[in-house]
Amino acid sequence: MPTAQNTRIDQLTEPNTLLRRRFINFIRTECGLAPSSIEAYSRDLETLLLDLQDRGVSDAHNTLPESLIAHIRSLTKDRGYAGTTVSRHIATIKVFYRWLYANDKINDNPADHLDQPAKWKKLPGVLSPNQMKKLLAAPQPPEKRNGQPPLYLRDRAILELMYASGLRASEVGSISLADLHERVGVIRVLGKGDKHRLVPMGTPAINALDQYLKECRPMLITAERAAERRDQGKLFLSRTGRPIERVRVWQLVKHWAAQAGLGKAHPHMLRHSFATHLLAGGADLRVVQDLLGHADITTTQIYTHVDRSKLRDTIKNLHPRG
Repeated sequence: MPTAQNTRIDQLTEPNTLLRRRFINFIRTECGLAPSSIEAYSRDLETLLLDLQDRGVSDAHNTLPESLIAHIRSLTKDRGYAGTTVSRHIATIKVFYRWLYANDKINDNPADHLDQPAKWKKLPGVLSPNQMKKLLAAPQPPEKRNGQPPLYLRDRAILELMYASGLRASEVGSISLADLHERVGVIRVLGKGDKHRLVPMGTPAINALDQYLKECRPMLITAERAAERRDQGKLFLSRTGRPIERVRVWQLVKHWAAQAGLGKAHPHMLRHSFATHLLAGGADLRVVQDLLGHADITTTQIYTHVDRSKLRDTIKNLHPRG
């Protein structure tokens, strides 16, 4: 279903439509960015151009620094974006106007003095081990299947794998059957920056995947769909036999979290829980960094705050004056 944002893209002025198209072509062909990065840049740029038009700037060539500052403020004040999301938007804006300036399309760069917000301090949402058990147990067969594929098996396998391996929602849909190595209990994951990593799966995830592969996935690939190669060799498929999309992963996590009585939950919360529970169990920070696919360990360090009770117990049990 198209979003309000997607509908409003049609309202871009001709100059801004042309600029957007040329910029996306530039980052795709000359910068060689990953498809997920191109999608993020495109989405952020569309948000900027539409907001500028609302502020009377029908051609981004004529942008003033004040308009960019007002736009950044609106991301936090009106949209409620977190600091990391605002930082990404600012990065997009800087690259976009640097590109315009480098190609002599503007005389002055209005984004030159745009500052990044302070480092994101908000702590990640984490589910407790008991809450995770409830979520993982939530996918159950419907009362009436009417011959439909048991998609609850797919959903259970996705939830188990995301928690067992710390996957991002975008990584779930990119996993191919060839990436699955059940005999050694690992899965090959394509992460940010087109970097691969091998992550252990764990027995519950392997069992859930095995059941999905035997009882659900074959029903999603009819003879006609197999001939069309709709599945593209991907592990997780939609009801139509095509690779599952990131937005669907978000929807199913939210659905089963609600069914489990956990309120609001999202895919990244499973990733946060994966990292937090490993560190609480005594895992080395560098190991968790590798499992998450973080390039910088400072990104992983945000998880070290989460289990204060673990720290208190350590001091109590090991410190001479605990």
